[in-house]
Amino acid sequence: DGDINQNLCVKAYSLLASRTSLPNVTVHLHKQIPMGAGLGGGSADGAFALKMFNHLAEQPLLDIEIRELALELGSDCPFFLENTPSFAKGRGELLEPIDLTLNGYLLIVNPGVHVGTREAYSSCKPKPPKFNLKDISNYPLIEWNNLVINDFEQCVFPIYPVIESLKNKLYELGAVYASMSGSGATVFGIFDFKPEIPAIFKDHFCVLYKL
Repeated sequence: DGDINQNLCVKAYSLLASRTSLPNVTVHLHKQIPMGAGLGGGSADGAFALKMFNHLAEQPLLDIEIRELALELGSDCPFFLENTPSFAKGRGELLEPIDLTLNGYLLIVNPGVHVGTREAYSSCKPKPPKFNLKDISNYPLIEWNNLVINDFEQCVFPIYPVIESLKNKLYELGAVYASMSGSGATVFGIFDFKPEIPAIFKDHFCVLYKL
């Protein structure tokens, strides 16, 4: 549904076609991440589509040119071009790789509510971090709860209490660290054991990954 020209994969093709010659293509996108989940699903689709189309180009653009086009697609699209742990500054396009390796299990839960990006950003008042987030790999996960803070939670939780309740449930299940992802509405928990997924989660979009 909606205007196809607003689809990031279509935008990626149009942007690249304005710079170099591309063949006609047919694209089927099998989307599994809910829209408005705060997981960067649309941005990842656009970034990977841009890379794919560039491989089909008669004269592929340089990596630096692709990064510039990715930023036109969206602020977090350049991150997905590299798809590695990074510290982001600026609009999200100034990326500095960091050494971060996580072990255990990642449980992702989406409550099925849609948090408007404009709604979240207009009411969020970010605070300076208590420490240099680039050093997060030097801290054990058990300390992240007091160090890695998502400022969006303060403005989103009062409007959508179900999101906060799911985050609290993750800690009740034994998560070492839990947080809302981006501006919501998805929450995630990192566990050092394989958690049992409660029935309440099975009513939502829920995925368990081995890290």
